[in-house]
Amino acid sequence: MSTTVTTHDNHHDTAYALAPETARLSAEVATEFRFRILQSDGAPVVSFAEVHEKQVHLIVVRRDLTGYWHLHPSADGDGVWTVLLPVLEPGDYRVFADFSPAESEESFTISADLAVDGEGVARELPAPATRFAIGDYAVELTGSLVPGRPSRLAFSVRRSGQPVTDLQPYLGAYGHLVAVHAADLAYVHVHPDGSPGDGATAAGPDVTFHAHVADPGAYRLFLDFQHGDTVRTAAFTLVAD
Repeated sequence: MSTTVTTHDNHHDTAYALAPETARLSAEVATEFRFRILQSDGAPVVSFAEVHEKQVHLIVVRRDLTGYWHLHPSADGDGVWTVLLPVLEPGDYRVFADFSPAESEESFTISADLAVDGEGVARELPAPATRFAIGDYAVELTGSLVPGRPSRLAFSVRRSGQPVTDLQPYLGAYGHLVAVHAADLAYVHVHPDGSPGDGATAAGPDVTFHAHVADPGAYRLFLDFQHGDTVRTAAFTLVAD
């Protein structure tokens, strides 16, 4: 079964905190984002375990959930992490950091708000759908979310109408799934059933997850997968009830 890596409902659910050097960025330019992960005593965490090939996974979403970026920062020393953010439109964002301290067997998620200068235009959450097209790729979603228990979600990847059976591993898996609750931005990061090289997991077209969400309501799901040496993201709106 897949593993729900991290979940949370606000900034204050762990003994750690995400501390950006700035919480406000200029619009329409790629910007270096620098931050620290702090312990409860204010000291930075400086030693991390590697989880799915990276020590820190940084997820950036627009607050209206119509934009998503999965990034991997670099350590600059003294607990500082740096990543180049893409060009972002004016508006409000939330930044999530997934990590596991070296001395812990647990993974954690912490988050912080981020604003981009200018007057942002809020967009409506896309309507629920079971198909997402990306160029000549199409991803079909089967399954539903039920609050309070693991829910099976299967994604089938096709290219030009043909099943993709040679997905490439991306960060040690054939897919990574992030779900964010539209109402309060509660966050879930899930790894799929099986893993590349285990002798049992096929390289597509299906990638299956078991996701656990706490509350009812609309969620935006973001699926990262790799094919042809390119990582693509399919996005779905799903209502848990």
